[in-house]
Amino acid sequence: MRAIVRSVRNIRSACTQRINNYSSAIVRRRSRLIQTNSTPVYTLPHNAEIHRFLFSARPFSTGAATKVDTTEVNGGGPLVEYERRISAGELFDGDACQVGTLTELQRLYDEIVESAAECRLDRYQVPEKTVRKRWFWSRLMPQSPQSSYSPVKGLYLYGGVGTGKTMLMDLFFDQLPCNWRKKRIHFHDFMLDVHSRLQKHKGVADPLEVVAGEISDDAILLCLDEFMVTDVADALILNRLFGHLYSNGIILVATSNRAPDNLYEGGLQRDLFLPFIASLKERCVVHEISSAVDYRKLTSAEEGFYFIGKDLSSLLKQNFQHLIGEHVAASPQVVEVVMGRTLQVPLGANGCAYFSFEELCDRPLGAADYFGLFKNFHTLALEGIPKLGLHNRTAAYRFVTLVDVMYENKARLLCTAEGSPLELFENIMTVSDAQYTAPRTSSRSRRNDDSNLCVDNELGFAKDRTISRLTEMNSKEYLEQHAEERQSIKA
Repeated sequence: MRAIVRSVRNIRSACTQRINNYSSAIVRRRSRLIQTNSTPVYTLPHNAEIHRFLFSARPFSTGAATKVDTTEVNGGGPLVEYERRISAGELFDGDACQVGTLTELQRLYDEIVESAAECRLDRYQVPEKTVRKRWFWSRLMPQSPQSSYSPVKGLYLYGGVGTGKTMLMDLFFDQLPCNWRKKRIHFHDFMLDVHSRLQKHKGVADPLEVVAGEISDDAILLCLDEFMVTDVADALILNRLFGHLYSNGIILVATSNRAPDNLYEGGLQRDLFLPFIASLKERCVVHEISSAVDYRKLTSAEEGFYFIGKDLSSLLKQNFQHLIGEHVAASPQVVEVVMGRTLQVPLGANGCAYFSFEELCDRPLGAADYFGLFKNFHTLALEGIPKLGLHNRTAAYRFVTLVDVMYENKARLLCTAEGSPLELFENIMTVSDAQYTAPRTSSRSRRNDDSNLCVDNELGFAKDRTISRLTEMNSKEYLEQHAEERQSIKA
């Protein structure tokens, strides 16, 4: 027993010496970096030109970032790129309320560049199996829970629909070197990945710690788009998952339609979710984009492939046949989704899939099925979207998720519907809206109010985003961009 104790002490001593040597090396490296780059990273101009804002008619691709050497990053950033894109005519002037967001993103950019070595951002300077080694040594030498926290606070952007949150986050993301450990992903896709990893590590004492280690080993800067929590299973694991992620040095950048305090509002067992909100506000700067403009609706409005009315099945099938090719016969297909599951496609050909609303939204399907679908198809023909309300609340949730996944994958939509995007959701509202318009609808004493009125906070907040996205997806600009991307893939 004494021999074992002596061995452990020797290991601790050797490890402590290694850590001290490593820390000294980081300090020396940072000192040289500061001496070499003594000028400020970016100086905010004091002229009135900064009070312009932007919106791009074309979404920015997160995969288009050019490789930048870390020594050449200084002097760049989202504000510089913003000015360049305006000069190039890629952006146009607009909302002065957005200037504060660009300033926050520039602040984050500057801090990350300055602390790049300390944050272990360069993937080529991080040894393999870093997480496993850290896990092993932490068992021998217990550390403070905050000992590995990033010295840089992240950023949580929230605001109304169509205000440019995603575009601004992508603008920031694209300016960072591509050799850094960074990842940009939609929140739906992120949670699907987490659940898939948890399934793989089933039986481990603390699978969330292992999953957090894998995620942080791949990316230290994690950009999550459309942060929203509607599922109780997600809500219950987020606090412990992000506790591990933060202690592994993760820097979070997120966009959302809701303020942190309003996340998962009214959800089951929300008291267990509240610690996550507290840690989110501690590890991120929370910034509201207070624009009242929905830029998605400033596109060239066209009806596109959105057909309003009943008994339009033949018209939809005619357009579907035109897209797949007049002499091509569509047939049933099967696509793979996560964890070995499959999805039956009633009709599919040449990247186009045909479903009725009931087949895609009235069945027990979720984000994983929709992501699997759009990995195989770039166009969806959806027949018979009904007006949404209390009687089809579950289908409404699925339809919202479907539109989110389509928009994230830049897919094209052909559909027939009972009304315009606004009319589809006119019976869905939040609790506060219901109390304002019809006080009894938010209580159990409802009697003569509209029986199909659906009072649901999550759907109520999500409907504006879905209406906005459906509007943009049928605009001239969106459809032209989709066609251009299909041509570039074929070429």
